[in-house]
Amino acid sequence: MTETNDHPDGVRLQKVLAQAGVASRRAAEELIAEGRVSVDGKIVREMGRRVHPDTAVVHVDGSRIVLGDDLVHLALNKPRGILSTMSDDQGRPCVGDLIVERGIMDEHFDGGARGRLFHVGRLDAETEGLLLLTNDGDLGHRLMHPSYEVEKTYLAEVMGQVPRDMGKRLRGGIMLEDGLVQVHSFKLVDFHAGRSMVELVIHEGRKHVVRRLLDEVGHPVQRLVRTAVGDVHLGNQRPGKFRPLNRAEVGSLYKSVGM
Repeated sequence: MTETNDHPDGVRLQKVLAQAGVASRRAAEELIAEGRVSVDGKIVREMGRRVHPDTAVVHVDGSRIVLGDDLVHLALNKPRGILSTMSDDQGRPCVGDLIVERGIMDEHFDGGARGRLFHVGRLDAETEGLLLLTNDGDLGHRLMHPSYEVEKTYLAEVMGQVPRDMGKRLRGGIMLEDGLVQVHSFKLVDFHAGRSMVELVIHEGRKHVVRRLLDEVGHPVQRLVRTAVGDVHLGNQRPGKFRPLNRAEVGSLYKSVGM
């Protein structure tokens, strides 16, 4: 059995788990005893093990538990017409403006907060939907890196009725000017008044890739909304609103990129 070493300035592991909202102290002790908790990659079974919440990497059942109170993970429903930037030298409305207007910096950051808040990837100005923000640079970098193949889900309204073989074509791959693009899944959601609503799941992060893809197959996008990144979903969140990710959502993001 592999154990970790006590941190001299640490807090008992079961207390740390309870403070993180994982379980009560007693239930946390049961998790530890069952070998379901690891610290810095090593399983811990001993009660009373001390860890430092700001530096320890703790997983329960393989999912990362965020312990420090200086890490911020937010979901924004980005409205149409807003740039995915923190500032714009031409004075155009951007995500940074929403952060200031909503008091996000005041709410989530204090003198001890780590790093700055930044957006994970981008949505073009005319695309709406889920945009993640965090001050965990390592997580943000991995979520954007194509090697981790984090799924992004989009709803697109396109002109015309899509043919039955559209999904097969897109899954097989479409050659664009910067290379082959394949969708992970595709389905027709609705057809009304000469327009189709389709859902695509892709691993790609190239610029305007969904718009270019659908334009290439003859169905230009009229409206585009990103509804999910990995296991984090937009749901009924209102445009322009931020919300903190819950523990399960945060854990799923770390797990998807091997952290």
